[in-house]
Amino acid sequence: MPMSEAEVFEKVKEALVEALSVDEDEVQPEAKIFADLGAESIDLLDIIFRLEKAFNIKIPRGELMPDNLLNNPEFVQNGVLTAAGVAQLKASMPHVNLTEFEQDPQVNKIMDLFTVQTLVSYASSKVNQ
Repeated sequence: MPMSEAEVFEKVKEALVEALSVDEDEVQPEAKIFADLGAESIDLLDIIFRLEKAFNIKIPRGELMPDNLLNNPEFVQNGVLTAAGVAQLKASMPHVNLTEFEQDPQVNKIMDLFTVQTLVSYASSKVNQ
């Protein structure tokens, strides 16, 4: 039976509270995983593990964030994603709202795309296939 977005949000929130030792009230849909909740790159592994366990899913490497994107000169030039890079990001991350990012696609802003809502959308797409 499909899970509602509210049900998915609660499980994502629980995973983030446990992985990042943050208060439940900090975990809001618009909260940025790294900038607002204080995650570091190593925390992403713990978050992925907790999401896999909570939803009984497998999150393949590179599915939440394409791992070959930033090293490809076709996709990144002078610290900015090219049109091809943005297109690749859209194709690889359909669970992310890129509307604001597309206006200023700087590589150093990519981590800001990881919000609580990003994880909720991703998990919803996996459990409601």
